[in-house]
Amino acid sequence: MSTSIDSPENAEEATPLQLEVQVSSPQACVRDVVVTVPESEVKRYLKDAYDELVPEAQVPGFRSGRAPRRLVEKQFKDRVVEQVKGKLLMDSLSQVTESQDFSAISEPDFDYNSIPDPGEGPFSFQFSIEVRPEFETPNWKGLELTKPVENIDDDAVTAALQRVLKDRASFEATDEPAELGDKLVVTIRFKEGDEVISTMEEESITLAPALSLSDAVCESFGADVAGKKEGDTVTTAVTLGDSDDDADSARTLTAEVELVEVQKLENVELTGDVLEELGDFETEQELREFVKDSLVRQAEYRTQQAVRQKVTNLLAESVSFELPEDLVRRQTNRELQRRVLEMRRNGFDDTTIRGIVNALQQNARASTEAALREHFVLEQIAEEESIDAEPQEFENEIMLISQQSGQSLRATRARLEKTGQMDALRNQIVERKVIELVVENAKVTEEEISADMDDPTKDSYPVSHSVFGTKAESEIPEAKYEDNSVPESPLPGSSEQDKD
Repeated sequence: MSTSIDSPENAEEATPLQLEVQVSSPQACVRDVVVTVPESEVKRYLKDAYDELVPEAQVPGFRSGRAPRRLVEKQFKDRVVEQVKGKLLMDSLSQVTESQDFSAISEPDFDYNSIPDPGEGPFSFQFSIEVRPEFETPNWKGLELTKPVENIDDDAVTAALQRVLKDRASFEATDEPAELGDKLVVTIRFKEGDEVISTMEEESITLAPALSLSDAVCESFGADVAGKKEGDTVTTAVTLGDSDDDADSARTLTAEVELVEVQKLENVELTGDVLEELGDFETEQELREFVKDSLVRQAEYRTQQAVRQKVTNLLAESVSFELPEDLVRRQTNRELQRRVLEMRRNGFDDTTIRGIVNALQQNARASTEAALREHFVLEQIAEEESIDAEPQEFENEIMLISQQSGQSLRATRARLEKTGQMDALRNQIVERKVIELVVENAKVTEEEISADMDDPTKDSYPVSHSVFGTKAESEIPEAKYEDNSVPESPLPGSSEQDKD
């Protein structure tokens, strides 16, 4: 596709560039763009730059601003050409993004230093850019949905309260064999043959049937470790999560588990001191009401997630597009951030959150691809229905997160802003509102289910260790440009996917 851009809007502020733009689509979410600035425009930019420089130029032998123009142009040529190159790039990129019909979701991918300096003849450069895929919005009205609704009864509150007390209970070291539910201090060496890949030193864990790691799981951990005593060493199998690297997936690893200490749970009573420690509660009933409120929020979250999954599955069935490898890789950690934010505002404890994060990391590519497809579909519906996040909705979300984390409202906001998660919060709000709109227009059948009153760590205990080191963190792309500020400036309208 080739277009000519010459629409002198706001001519008093700046004269738009005359550009020739050629756009091709190698993938659904990628555009290759070639931009050509005619020689006449290059000369105009150079002339404007020199016109601005000459009255103030300091040249040896001449008073400031009095040197002949030809001498100024000769002495300052390199600096002016570099300045004009940057201005031509930024102005042309701005016009391209404003005039083209694609919606950019990343910064342009090009090597600034490899672009020739402007001089005689036209100035031309090319770049690739990730864009929102183009697809027809699926029919989202009148979907048939089954909505699971949990019943939070007294038994569920009691079970949850027992878990809270267990987390604060004292465990005593013992020489007895380890059993499921005991606390262990373990050192684990992850090995491939005789080679140690990584080591987890003296980690405190709860003995569960499986041990979940950031990039793997020891599925028979409980069966292999139960019955062993302090000082014993046992070997158990390691199953790697899905990986983009087929070589990693084919590797056979084992975990050598050394039991440094076995600890048994002591009886815990709900005394006045414990009530105060848990949050200045005056009575057990007040504590139970607080626990129930937390369970209700968690149940609502699980219901929302179940409904969201049903909705997005139905919507995604009618759309199909490829996702660029770089986009999937870059979005992996952002998707994890979004899920953590959702769980924190709904009152999930750190152990539960870590278990879910581990499961997502073990299947990072598949879960990220699914989340991206969901995002694009929901975002397109949001745009068509003029749905966005309101300031008060941000405040409500931050307040809930601060209450669950125990931080002040100001500290929570500062942390979210510092870590770049306010955009993730925006997408969380918008996508939830779209799901609510879809549900309002759906044929919904409620199905009551029992709340899960069991210990969430009964099947698998999660730890943050990665067998292959900090693999998830290493996948965050590094900046391509260090010293040149031009390529680092984001494209107008390119921040959408950075909000995920």
